[in-house]
Amino acid sequence: MICSMKIKKLIFVSLLLSFMLNTLSAQDQLSATEALAFKKQVKLTANNTTSIVSTFVQEKHLSILDNVIISEGILKFKAPNNVRWEYTKPYENTAIFKGDKLFVSNEGKTDEINLNSNKIFKCLNALIVNSVKGDMFDDEEFTITYFKHSTGFMVTFQPKNKRLSKFINTFELIFSKSGEVNSVKLIEPNADYTIISFLNKKLNVPVLNSAF
Repeated sequence: MICSMKIKKLIFVSLLLSFMLNTLSAQDQLSATEALAFKKQVKLTANNTTSIVSTFVQEKHLSILDNVIISEGILKFKAPNNVRWEYTKPYENTAIFKGDKLFVSNEGKTDEINLNSNKIFKCLNALIVNSVKGDMFDDEEFTITYFKHSTGFMVTFQPKNKRLSKFINTFELIFSKSGEVNSVKLIEPNADYTIISFLNKKLNVPVLNSAF
């Protein structure tokens, strides 16, 4: 009898927890109407953004390491698709996405990659450019879910492309209420993840073509 009562209590607690989790999830997720309004705001912000200059902090979380690998640098973006990631700490190196090319400079050596010859790199380039701009709502390429967040909104992207999903499990973007991207989180299939937080962001400021 006592055992039966304990089982009933466990079942009740399990059902209660399940109900609470489902309720919290429903409250946090945007409705279709809210998601549509949010997407319009983000697209408006993206369309009105011709350049971005921002410092950033990158946190790399690896399961094989106890410590987080932290890097710092400066991001420069110029429409339509030029992006410069300049790492300044702890090491200096640069990655430049310019049109259909990727240039990676490290210790004075520069490697050039043709993005058109590699669909995965090309897709990653589109992810990077559009995530910086905040305009990446492609339902054909991703399963997209919209949530409310303490600072604004969070959007999760899960690749539908099987080859891309081998490199990326989920892409998470945190947006401000005005539709600007505050941070990007890239989660790998093995649960390792990278978070890039944008700080001191300036929009529509002069950016020289020579930066790319």
